[in-house]
Amino acid sequence: MFAVAVGIAGTMIGLSEFLGPRHVFREKMEPFECGENPIVSPKQRFSVRFYLVAMLFIVFDIEAVFLFPWAVIFQSLGLFGFVEMMIFILLLAAGLVYVWKKGALEWE
Repeated sequence: MFAVAVGIAGTMIGLSEFLGPRHVFREKMEPFECGENPIVSPKQRFSVRFYLVAMLFIVFDIEAVFLFPWAVIFQSLGLFGFVEMMIFILLLAAGLVYVWKKGALEWE
């Protein structure tokens, strides 16, 4: 199955390379930004705050990933499972309060 999938993908890429049009012009070689002309240079650096917010989003997204399975088997875990999850949520809440106080969530 894997060989068939690789073969089909390779065939499609090869056919598009040989049969597709090859018109190179200035507008085609510019970076594409949602059908509009680029506002800024694509080589411009992002602010560190952008990456910080992205990492915080991942941390709290992982929290949601752990909450859903816990909620499904909540009754079978009993008091121990409830206490463990509350400790987990309190640790994440403490982290959120910390980054909030430090101003990491402020977007200027």
